[in-house]
Amino acid sequence: MKNYDLITPEGTKDLLLSECLGTRVIEKCLMDIFRSYGYTEMITPGLEFFDVFNLNSRYFPQENMYKLTDNKGRLLVMRPDSTMPIARVVATRLRDAMLPLKLCYHQTVYRTEPALKGRSDEIVQAGIELIGSDQKMADLEVISMAAESLKAWGMEFSLEIGHIGIFKELVGRLDATDKEKERIRKLIENKNFPALNDMLDTFGATPVTAALKKLPGLFGGEEVFEKAEELIPDDGNIIALLEELREIYTSVSELYGNEGNVTVDLGLVNKTDYYTGLIIKGYLQGHGDEVVSGGRYDKLISEFGYDVPAIGFAVNVNAIAKMLAKAGTLPEVPTADVIVFAEEGCQVAALKAADKFRKEGLIVENALFDDIESVREYAKEKKIAKVVVIDGSGEEL
Repeated sequence: MKNYDLITPEGTKDLLLSECLGTRVIEKCLMDIFRSYGYTEMITPGLEFFDVFNLNSRYFPQENMYKLTDNKGRLLVMRPDSTMPIARVVATRLRDAMLPLKLCYHQTVYRTEPALKGRSDEIVQAGIELIGSDQKMADLEVISMAAESLKAWGMEFSLEIGHIGIFKELVGRLDATDKEKERIRKLIENKNFPALNDMLDTFGATPVTAALKKLPGLFGGEEVFEKAEELIPDDGNIIALLEELREIYTSVSELYGNEGNVTVDLGLVNKTDYYTGLIIKGYLQGHGDEVVSGGRYDKLISEFGYDVPAIGFAVNVNAIAKMLAKAGTLPEVPTADVIVFAEEGCQVAALKAADKFRKEGLIVENALFDDIESVREYAKEKKIAKVVVIDGSGEEL
């Protein structure tokens, strides 16, 4: 007896009718934005060798990847991320290309989070990667594109920016294992103050632990920088990072402060820890999780043997589609303008007539019924305005 032949795997779903059309409309809108900034599309395989994601830093735990083997017994994974495959391509096939490289994509990633209910393991993303520039202008361009990707849907949006380097500087001063550091990161990301305080207490009362306890609460506007300078112990490195972030925040606020809520959050410590600097998150009103996520990853491509800086972000297309459906603004599946019915022996003439209508820009269905009454009933149900009958003389009735 088959148990799973009528359902989809957990974390996946079928997209039907307006859902499918909405996804395509969203993808097109985002890709148009990306192209307007001079970005060129690329596509990476849905299947990658496990080694692409099993670098020294091991950014993706293997238990969160869908794995399989090829016909030679080599371990493959279904792509859990688009940035790392693009880094692979840049370090190999695009190694001699002129920098900066401006690349964009829309494709699906696959991740498994067994502990999460209502999870989505199959996520459609559209995003960009700017390779080969560490200038402030590169950061601002990417943030600007992230904001445009949020503004496109006519909803209130908010942008949060942070700097992963501040957390890494602090946690690097703790005598902690990698597992403990990851636990601290997760507690800060979730803003779980009680558990964070309890864990940091095990490392003693020091300026570093005191600063880490406060880190998830350091979010807001310009005042965050003054609070951070007072709370965070520094030998010069962290002050420089804060000043770098302040300059970006000031510019972004000037650009989008009146259109969206721009905030700085020093508790942005993304799980995908190939980020080395600026972190970006974007939200749409009414959706609790981020819709846009990205940042600067200046060391990732070097793990593939090509040392160039980079920054990028990804947009969760599924999340936007869900919000548009909730707001009732998903595009409707278009109805045919004409249905053409062929009387017996007139099929070729009917196909020619339908083709003529299509060349006029109309949506045309071929009638797949034996009698005209069934055609009219079908047209009424489908709200098709015009029924055309091709008779034995080839005339349109």
